[in-house]
Amino acid sequence: MKSFQYGISKWAPFRNKEVCDKVRLIKRENITKHPNPDFKIRIVKDGEFAFRRIHNIFFNIKQAADENRKLVLILPQPHPQYSKVAYLINKYRVNCRNLYTFNMDEWADEDGNIAPETYPNGFMYAMLYNFFYQVDEDLRPPRDHIQGPTNKNLKDYGTMIDDLGGADICYGGIGWSGHVAFIEPGSPEFAGSLEEFKQMGPRIVTLSPFTIAQSCLDPDFGMSGDWAWIPPRGATIGPAQIIGAKLRSSWNSFTLGSTSISWQRFTVRLAIHGPVTPEVPSSILQLGRTNLYISETIAQNIESNRELSWY
Repeated sequence: MKSFQYGISKWAPFRNKEVCDKVRLIKRENITKHPNPDFKIRIVKDGEFAFRRIHNIFFNIKQAADENRKLVLILPQPHPQYSKVAYLINKYRVNCRNLYTFNMDEWADEDGNIAPETYPNGFMYAMLYNFFYQVDEDLRPPRDHIQGPTNKNLKDYGTMIDDLGGADICYGGIGWSGHVAFIEPGSPEFAGSLEEFKQMGPRIVTLSPFTIAQSCLDPDFGMSGDWAWIPPRGATIGPAQIIGAKLRSSWNSFTLGSTSISWQRFTVRLAIHGPVTPEVPSSILQLGRTNLYISETIAQNIESNRELSWY
């Protein structure tokens, strides 16, 4: 049989076919191997993944409180699991007066206006209602310690983090486009060489079609593929804030419901074993001290299975 040869679609954010073919073949038993000893990749059982992430965030908050020291966190999209962190803070009476948090991104409209904290599908809205408003008032950090990008502070957002000594930990995950935060591949707002890219700070960015597709499967937007409901732009921290964090903690376990179908299985391999490039923004996680967690499902081999269909 003759093989069928073809190039990668022009819509794809990364189009080096040789690299894509190589990372696709990375097996589960080899996925944790990396030449950077400070880039630690761990596979976590699916059933333990949410617990481990909740415990990780809570442990770092509690340890800093016990030591009476400042803790600066960059936090990703505030999924409802944050309510369990709030429960543990209340249960063990952890005083968060020295906790400072910065949301890594927020939605924006076509004109670059950032969604206010009253927008029900917004990240700050969810951060407040899923997390901080569930922490007992006497344990809760002051409101001005809880920050997200706004029209007013965006130009100073990176400086606000720097003025606190930089982030101690930057949490997050890898998006379908290869983004981290809303740092999108191919976005004109992040155009430049790798060295220029690494120094870029917060800004308004045009969202990738892959990010639009990923987001319209989220519960906030009905899990219905409704791409018309997704804002076209976002406000985000830049690569400089991610690289500048003392530690990066990346958690990757996205699947479609309870199935093993995942857009993340390939993208994670590309981000952690492909080249460091603005075409795959999350590849900058390879550059410094990073703990990257992937679920057993995401670690599965990428193979054809002609016995299954999701149609």
